[in-house]
Amino acid sequence: MLEPDDQIDLIAEFADSGVRTFQRQGSLVGVPGSYGLKRWLYKRWRNNGNAVYTFVCSLLAIALSGLWALIVKQPLLFPSLGATAFLIFETPMAEVGSPRNTMIGHTVGVAAGALSLVLFGLWNSPSVYVTGMTAPRIGAVALAVALTGGVLRVLRSAHPPAGATTIIVASGLLARPHQLLDVMVGVLLLTAAGWSLNRLFGVPAPLWASR
Repeated sequence: MLEPDDQIDLIAEFADSGVRTFQRQGSLVGVPGSYGLKRWLYKRWRNNGNAVYTFVCSLLAIALSGLWALIVKQPLLFPSLGATAFLIFETPMAEVGSPRNTMIGHTVGVAAGALSLVLFGLWNSPSVYVTGMTAPRIGAVALAVALTGGVLRVLRSAHPPAGATTIIVASGLLARPHQLLDVMVGVLLLTAAGWSLNRLFGVPAPLWASR
């Protein structure tokens, strides 16, 4: 017989996994409550309509983020944003693609990467692409990924692209204070663009957290 606290955790775990399973299947069906362009695309072409939706919205969201990066001349585009864009438009109603999980996920990833650099004495070191792979760098990257995964698990804020963000930071590619700020600005811009496009084109995406 499980203790009450264990029962609550088990129920929460089951519900969380159920939502993820539903949303993986849901990427092949219509989004409940959809309207406008999203609903029209699905009714006309079913899953191919969903593919068109993901294509168009990903193109627009990344292009908008890139345009702003060009205007302010800051590196606001980095690899893990591509994975985040897929989640926002492919599973827009899932926790993993919600604004809450996106912002918390990348914030934890950046913090974990920066902390790992400090702990392994690499804060002011050139990136791994300059120095090559070293034992301290391996330790920093491994710790950053472990911290990111563990903390996000505790916070129930899973967002897989955060694992890529923390490696980017821990590898020294984007690790200066102003660059860390640029990373978070890039995440914020993509999150805002993704939410706006979803709502504009017919997906009732959550304002912050999924139900």
